[in-house]
Amino acid sequence: MGRRHRKSLAKYRLERKPSVRSGSGSLAQGRLSLAPRSFLAPGSSLTPGSSLTPGSSLTPGSSLSAGLSLAPGSSLAPRSSLAPRVPPVPRVSLVPRVSLAPRVSLGLDSNRSSSLRRESSTWYQEPQLEYRRPTIRFSLRPKTSRRLSQRSATACVSLISAFNELAKMGDPDLLEMVEEEGLRAKEIDYVFQRSESLASRDTSFLISDEPQPLPQKRFNLFLRRRLMFQRSEQSKDSIFFNDGVRQIDFVLSYVEDAKKDAELKAERRREFELNLRKTGLELEIEDKMNSEDGKTYFVKIHAPWEVLVTYAEVLGIKMPIKLSDIPRPKYTPLRYMLGPVKLPATVKYPHPEYFTAQFSRHRQELFLIEDEATFFPSSARNRIVYYILSRCPFGVEEGKKKIGIERLLNSSTYLSAYPLHDGQYWKPSRTPHINERYTLHQNWARFSYFYKEQPLDLIRNYYGEKIGIYFVFLGYYTEMLLIAALVGLACFIYGLLSMENNQTSTEICDPNIGGQMIMCPLCDGVCDYWRLNTTCLHSKFSHLFDNESTVFFALFMGIWVTLFLEFWKQRQARLEYEWDLVDFEEEQQQLQLRPEFEAMCKRKKLNPVTKEMEPHMPPCHRIPWYFVSGTTVIFGMALLLSSMVSVLVYRLSVFATFASFMESEATLQNVKSFLTPQLATSLSGSCLNCIVILILNFFYEKISAWITKMEIPRTYQEYESSLTLKIFLFQFVNYYSACFYVAFFKGKLVGYPGKYTYMFNLWRSEECDPAGCLIELTTQLTIIMIAKQIYTNVYEACQPWVFNWWRRRRARTNSEKLYSRWEQDHDLQPFGQLGLFYEYLETVIQFGFVTLFVASFPLAPLFALINNIMEIRVDAWKLTTQYRRPVAAKAHSIGVWQDILYGMAIISIATNAFIVAFTSDIIPRLVYFYAYSSNSTEPLSGYVNNSLSVFLIADFPNDTAPMEKKDFTTCRYRDYRNPPDHENKYVHSMQFWHVLAAKMAFIIVMEHIVLLFKFLLAWMIPDVPKDVTEKIKREKLMTVKIIHDFELNKLKENLNFEYSNIIRDDTEEDNRSLGSKSSV
Repeated sequence: MGRRHRKSLAKYRLERKPSVRSGSGSLAQGRLSLAPRSFLAPGSSLTPGSSLTPGSSLTPGSSLSAGLSLAPGSSLAPRSSLAPRVPPVPRVSLVPRVSLAPRVSLGLDSNRSSSLRRESSTWYQEPQLEYRRPTIRFSLRPKTSRRLSQRSATACVSLISAFNELAKMGDPDLLEMVEEEGLRAKEIDYVFQRSESLASRDTSFLISDEPQPLPQKRFNLFLRRRLMFQRSEQSKDSIFFNDGVRQIDFVLSYVEDAKKDAELKAERRREFELNLRKTGLELEIEDKMNSEDGKTYFVKIHAPWEVLVTYAEVLGIKMPIKLSDIPRPKYTPLRYMLGPVKLPATVKYPHPEYFTAQFSRHRQELFLIEDEATFFPSSARNRIVYYILSRCPFGVEEGKKKIGIERLLNSSTYLSAYPLHDGQYWKPSRTPHINERYTLHQNWARFSYFYKEQPLDLIRNYYGEKIGIYFVFLGYYTEMLLIAALVGLACFIYGLLSMENNQTSTEICDPNIGGQMIMCPLCDGVCDYWRLNTTCLHSKFSHLFDNESTVFFALFMGIWVTLFLEFWKQRQARLEYEWDLVDFEEEQQQLQLRPEFEAMCKRKKLNPVTKEMEPHMPPCHRIPWYFVSGTTVIFGMALLLSSMVSVLVYRLSVFATFASFMESEATLQNVKSFLTPQLATSLSGSCLNCIVILILNFFYEKISAWITKMEIPRTYQEYESSLTLKIFLFQFVNYYSACFYVAFFKGKLVGYPGKYTYMFNLWRSEECDPAGCLIELTTQLTIIMIAKQIYTNVYEACQPWVFNWWRRRRARTNSEKLYSRWEQDHDLQPFGQLGLFYEYLETVIQFGFVTLFVASFPLAPLFALINNIMEIRVDAWKLTTQYRRPVAAKAHSIGVWQDILYGMAIISIATNAFIVAFTSDIIPRLVYFYAYSSNSTEPLSGYVNNSLSVFLIADFPNDTAPMEKKDFTTCRYRDYRNPPDHENKYVHSMQFWHVLAAKMAFIIVMEHIVLLFKFLLAWMIPDVPKDVTEKIKREKLMTVKIIHDFELNKLKENLNFEYSNIIRDDTEEDNRSLGSKSSV
């Protein structure tokens, strides 16, 4: 309502006539009544026509206006120990004539009225009354005695605005009240003609444009339409209470349960909502008949100003105190070249920079409060409300105090609890309220904007710092992947261009060399001898990833991962400054106990930091659950290893089948050139392993979450850390075990023909291809990595969309009713407390694929880059359109994930060194090149023949030799062993030890070089950039100066006020003494 309306409405007084029955049966009612033994603070006054009930008293300084009468028994108290002054009149559209009778709420401006109740409680103690449902009546009485017909048209317009306000409040006796006033129809008709243009925006659309009936019925019909509050014409974007003023900060939903525990749930809800009201929150309940399905109740929660300022101080929320004089970073010439990827400045920086300080309700004048309704952003408001909800008790059951909304959700007392989105994501809001959801969808959640930067400040303002820092990390990780992807792509192109000139592949494919080499059977009994040139195409593919650039890329990735982590420290430090997280300490979160922990604890212990008694659980009570947790983790690891062994057994058992089948089938002769039995076994085993991984992940995540809850962690941080450790260990073994097997174990302990090693004395160990095992590691890594990424993106995009579609389809039973804002969000999927946890887990697992085994697959960074570009938009799309709005939370870092990344970076140095040394064929080729080659023009000529040992067919045991007899006497196998005619036949030759020594030397040299660069770069690159350090110092200096000046001015004002009071008292005393002398 406009300022002009508020001034005109001030001429009218709202008069409540409550009927409240006290314990003694007396009635407290009147035009302005004070309950028994009430007081008026100094400086207060009573208007004409007011009266004091018996037992009331006035403190010194109170004044009685003309016409005020004192009821018998009233007195003027000489002394009052109560509040120094009466609270200010509520700033509302109608100035109420307040009755101080117990617990009668006007329901006008909730912020001020709730303030009135709380402040008045300091000087007025309510008696214990036995309540009856109050009958609230309103009447409109002008201050003067002039007739309404003599009023101006402006007063009439103000009067109809008053009716509008009362209609919005839904008073059932409004029609009767208007009739009692005797207002004439022609005056109302005049006002009604102008109400369309002058009424407030919140209620103007409720006035019907239909032709008016007879004058005597016209006004009644108008009011009935107002009181009906036609929901079909309301804005679907409304995020306010029915009064159109109070913003909805949180929503609870529930359905009345007909089961045996229905009464218990109803009692829990009643107690919980009563306690919420006691904390100062305001609630409005939507009846199930107004819901889309006709079953669901919605409890809308609003946090008034007094609650916000109180808990903003408790949570240490920083708010602006002055516009910052530190300029934003200017665009460099390179940034101008990246203009197409930049967002508009209004989107990238939605708010100016401010100097900030922790909010204090005793220093409200210090902060830039232009409008109390918009001072706290919506993310801070829902964070405060959730803080209250999570700690609000709802009763005592089984001798234990039950606390928190999470317990109520787990017991299905409430179906859901969520903050509202700003509006619909596909169109802007029609109200002045800015729809940040729409802005995010237009500039961030669209796939056509995949090349654009992210509006990080807007994400932080809307979702909070915890979600914002995840997208900062994901965006930074994607930017750094671009460098690694370009270098990896260059290494792949080098291998592609040099594939035809590779000496090893040329010899294998040559019919006169590789075609004349008879290889020993790959399995016992059913497998036959084969010629080396049948793996020609396989050897060429192997060269794509196993060439000279492999060593360079392994060294590069060791340095890249160091730069990635060091520059992330700087990015994180810059983010802490920009988002006011410099003084934020994780210990603040550590001190916030989980409600579940508080409810389970029966003992208390002194906190050495806060010096307060806190709930404490002795370690002996946790030991059984720790034992169960550890046993479960060990059992899960054993289950994973057994699944890996099962896949290995599958590979060993089907290899012979593939070999015999491909030899016997004539139709497969054309594909044998590129699909060998080894490759077919590797592909099928990798696919089977990927399926097993996804299935085991699903079950183990559920078990880990349950076990972690049973451990009863003290804080949310401890809960997340414990859960992270369990699930990450499982995921690490689950995803990487197959790659570790192929990289470091396959083909290493196979023995030699006639004396092979067997698993469980049944299955013969796998051998590597003559070109090496690196191509099989590449195949394994490619299938698991790409399949996981495709599955994850499809699942993340489709799962919430399908669930939401089905939920809306089932709920849409009454299409003629309004589908309100809170119902739209209710039909969305919950993001959950662990939603961000799984996003981080997915990113860290991908980081492992990119770093741990990247020497075998230089294209891994490129595939990760493509996936992350899509991942950012998929996550943005589902958060903006398919999920309920998450509760905002603060965080200054990525938490325990940063330690995990550091650990994986160290492990990746060792794994890539071992891959190059033991899995790749580069070291044996270098040894041959420098020590054993006799051809100076083509040093690698003869390497294939040198790397294959000779075995005498006659030395085969009878049960392992092929059934068919051949006309050759020897076969070849991959190893460095003495020939049959040597005195120590089939024993490792000297070249084997030379190659092994070279491999170990390479591992040591590579690890030391990379680690040296790592520590050198970590020492050279500061964790906090110099310019950020200077900005932090500047902001701290300005903050201290602003607060100092504020306190100094406040002290001067207080001293001046006290001095003026002293002077005034002295003057009055002098005047009295002079008067007494003159009278004498």
